[in-house]
Amino acid sequence: MTDVDVVVIGAGVVGSAIARDLAGHRLSVALLDARDDVGDGTSKANTAILHTGFDAKPGTLEARLVRRGYELLSGYAASTGIPVERTGALLVAWTQEELEALPGLRDKAAANGYERCELVGADEVYRQVPALGDGVLGGLTVPDESIICTWTTTLALATDAKARGVRVLLGHRVTAVQPDASGTLLRTTGGDVRGRWIVNAAGLGADVIDRLFGHDRFTVTPRRGELFVYDKLARPLVDRIVLPVPTSRGKGVLVSPTIYGNVMLGPTAEDLADRTATGTSEDGFAFLLSKGGRLMPRLLEEEVTASYAGLRAAIDHGDFLIDADADARYLLVGGIRSTGLTAGMAIAEHVRALIGEAGLVLEPRDDLPAPPRMPNIGEADRRPYQDAGLIARDPEYGRVVCFCERVTAGEIRDAFDSPLPPAGVDGLRRRTRAMNGRCQGFYCGAEVGELVATRAAAVRPCADRPCQAGDRDAEEARR
Repeated sequence: MTDVDVVVIGAGVVGSAIARDLAGHRLSVALLDARDDVGDGTSKANTAILHTGFDAKPGTLEARLVRRGYELLSGYAASTGIPVERTGALLVAWTQEELEALPGLRDKAAANGYERCELVGADEVYRQVPALGDGVLGGLTVPDESIICTWTTTLALATDAKARGVRVLLGHRVTAVQPDASGTLLRTTGGDVRGRWIVNAAGLGADVIDRLFGHDRFTVTPRRGELFVYDKLARPLVDRIVLPVPTSRGKGVLVSPTIYGNVMLGPTAEDLADRTATGTSEDGFAFLLSKGGRLMPRLLEEEVTASYAGLRAAIDHGDFLIDADADARYLLVGGIRSTGLTAGMAIAEHVRALIGEAGLVLEPRDDLPAPPRMPNIGEADRRPYQDAGLIARDPEYGRVVCFCERVTAGEIRDAFDSPLPPAGVDGLRRRTRAMNGRCQGFYCGAEVGELVATRAAAVRPCADRPCQAGDRDAEEARR
């Protein structure tokens, strides 16, 4: 049985950030997730925008943590190699009502400490984004909004956490909790885990875990967001994030470049009952096409590379729900919307402060390892297939396997040799972009699949059977 000072439930971007932060102190920490890979839930389908927090509700915890998180993640990305492009954003007003709302959004940004927004007329909007459809009335600039790789962000934080000594326990779905004299015993599908403190950062399942601890204070409603990803040939149409004027249901449908060189259209916002409904829908496609036809008709003439859907953990609460129960030694991190990508490291700081105030002794370590340097999978910087010196030292970086995305055999090998190797093809996509291009694996799928099968069998002791408690720990001990 694993017995630690703090157990963090949920290995998404927020949970990974919390585990990493706590492991910067003289504590034993475990990071649990029901899935077989980190970042395999809500975090993997984020719209991947590094937010300034300009349009958050002033005075809220979310507004404060997004603003602080922007600062922290920007610095962390620079030190770890997480791809970021500071494209800027432009809010576009299409109706008189939206145009009249823009000064209020500028004032809201100033109230949140961001004072670089500027009102612009229709001519300037079209100068910045000529491909927009007819009918624009004006806009608001947000120069420091950026695009980021959400996959690499989560993986970097989790890898950093593991290097700091965090026990990453995947395939551990929590089924029951039992308070005892030493803290709380978690019954999981991967074995028992005990923690003196439990941090619930379970995303879509946070309310379920919260009820296991005897609370009934919120319900997660899965909000499906569907998106189109357009081919890289569409990228010249969009060099910045194009935002609608936001509503109470969210930021609406946007057009944005991606860190991988594509263009994204979406998301939708559909409340569901099924927490596993990540499939796309005919109605969602029709909605996106109708919106896209108004926003940028020329974009719809380009080829769609992929479509996908993600689920956001919507709750009936107007702010992040972060609360510590000192008596139970339990802390909830709930209702974290898409801004959680930006706010994650600041949420971790906040969680650490709350736990410290509740009585957990936090002694900073002076022996922390350097942050990991992550492989670059963004288009803005040099990738392995472009690096002649790297290829000369190791020809595997010159052997392209996925030609759409220019992924090499060396990168696939490195992914499986990393501290947190992928559990399968989907995990490999998030680490390398393999099979993520316009052919969606039609050309390279067989070779990538063979490499995955070979490498997975070599690094995973339970590749051919259900993992049992202790398998991963034993494998880590052998490495």
